[in-house]
Amino acid sequence: MRADQLNGANLAYIGDACFELSIREYLLAQGITDQNELHHRAVRYVSAKSHNSITARVLELLTEEEKAIFRRGRNYKYRSHKNANRNEYLNSSGFEAVIGYLHLMEHRDRLRFLIDKAIAFIEASHE
Repeated sequence: MRADQLNGANLAYIGDACFELSIREYLLAQGITDQNELHHRAVRYVSAKSHNSITARVLELLTEEEKAIFRRGRNYKYRSHKNANRNEYLNSSGFEAVIGYLHLMEHRDRLRFLIDKAIAFIEASHE
């Protein structure tokens, strides 16, 4: 699979799964084992609203290549935007596209760096 040939929605699709798995692993590593608590806490990190707030802080950390991927994910012509306002949904898709791209390109250190930053931003906003 060639990440550079996938459209923004495809990259976001993979990125969403990758980010959610990272969050689930993070929460379990925190010693949280109750299923209701896990779900409640995970929503803080994986919603379009959370991704939108992450984007506001992460954009300045992105390389030019990553910014181009973000725009590809954000600018894809989505038909719906689920339970989020349009801007939140588009920013969320852009963020997920970057995560998906880094995952598929196997840039593990960079992926871990951005996921760790995202977790830190969300943790700080819930203190």
